[in-house]
Amino acid sequence: MKNFKELQEGLYDPNIFKAFFLAGGPGSGKSYVVKKSTGGTGMKIVNSDDIFEKYLKKAKLDFKMPAGEKGPRDVLRKKAKVITDKRRDNYLAGRLGLIIDGTGKDFGKISSQAAGLKQIGYDTHMIFVNTTLEVALANNSNRARQIPDKDVTQMWKQVQSNIGKFQNHFGPKNFIVVDNDMPDLDGRLFDHVFKQVKKLLTRKVDNWMAKAWMNNELRKKQR
Repeated sequence: MKNFKELQEGLYDPNIFKAFFLAGGPGSGKSYVVKKSTGGTGMKIVNSDDIFEKYLKKAKLDFKMPAGEKGPRDVLRKKAKVITDKRRDNYLAGRLGLIIDGTGKDFGKISSQAAGLKQIGYDTHMIFVNTTLEVALANNSNRARQIPDKDVTQMWKQVQSNIGKFQNHFGPKNFIVVDNDMPDLDGRLFDHVFKQVKKLLTRKVDNWMAKAWMNNELRKKQR
C-alpha cells in the first residue's frame, strides 16, 4: 500500500531518484560506516536486520544463532524481509533517496536490482566497505548477533570476488570504497566519504524517465 505522505514528500526530497547500494561482508562495519558517511542526508535505509533483531529479542532467541533455533529464526527472518519489502515499495512510490543494505555476496541480485531502479529513473551508486578477513572475524566475534566463523569466511570471499564486477557495473565515478580496517580516530576517512556521497547526491537528475515522473507529479499538484 502506497504511503500518501511519502508520495507527497517524494517530489521535494533533496535526494530524489538517488540510490546507494551498500556492500560488505559480515563484520565489515557497514552500519557504522553508513551512520558516519550518510548521516543527516535524509536517505531512507532499506535493511531487514534491525527488524529481524527485534523479532529475535521478542522471541527470546539466542543472538549467537545456534543451529537448533534455525527453524523459528528463519520464520522471523522471512517476516522481517516482508515488512522491509513493503517499506521499500513505499519509498519507491515516492522516488525517495535510498540506501539499500546488503552483503554484496550476490552480484547478480544487486545488478538486477540496480537495473530495475535505473528503469524507473534512478541514479545508482555503491558504497563498498572493505576489510581484511582477520578484521571481519574479530568484529563478528564482538557483535551481539554473531554468525559462525566459517560463514563469515565464505561470505567475505564471495564479496571480495565481486569488487571488480561492482566497479564495472556502477562505474568508477559511482563506486566508493571505504577501507574500514583501522579506527578512523581523526575523522578524515569518513569526512572524505561523506563529501563523495554529497557530491553524488547533489548531481542534477538528468534521466528522462525521472524528469517525466516529476513533471507528472507537478501537474497533479496544480489541478
